[in-house]
Amino acid sequence: MKKHSVKNERINAEMQRELSRILREEVKDPRIPVMISVTSAEVAPDLKTCKAYISVLGDDETVEETRAALKSAAGFIRHEVAVNLNLRLTPEIKFIMDNSIAYGSEMSQKIDEVMAAQNAKIAEMGEAVASVPEDEEDL
Repeated sequence: MKKHSVKNERINAEMQRELSRILREEVKDPRIPVMISVTSAEVAPDLKTCKAYISVLGDDETVEETRAALKSAAGFIRHEVAVNLNLRLTPEIKFIMDNSIAYGSEMSQKIDEVMAAQNAKIAEMGEAVASVPEDEEDL
């Protein structure tokens, strides 16, 4: 099977959906936060391995706790995937922390700050123009 075949893309999507469901509904570890998402899953063409990209909203300590919790629950998660997905082989899942959502949130916040500063500057300039006496406007 090719790496980017239609079948492999379909398996990746199903794996991502199933991992999201398992993390949300089945895993009861308190170290796994509510704000966790599976950003993508890449199953190897031979179905032996799967890279699951996980995003966690929180500080570095929360990310490390989540990494440890996922590592300890990997066997249970793999079993649940085997029960719910009908694949020839159940891939070994490797969890990789993905900071793209946190990075996007940080960039959005910076953009908002720049826009607020720019709007404040425009408003300040508007007040300065409004405060010019009418006599000087004719010059």
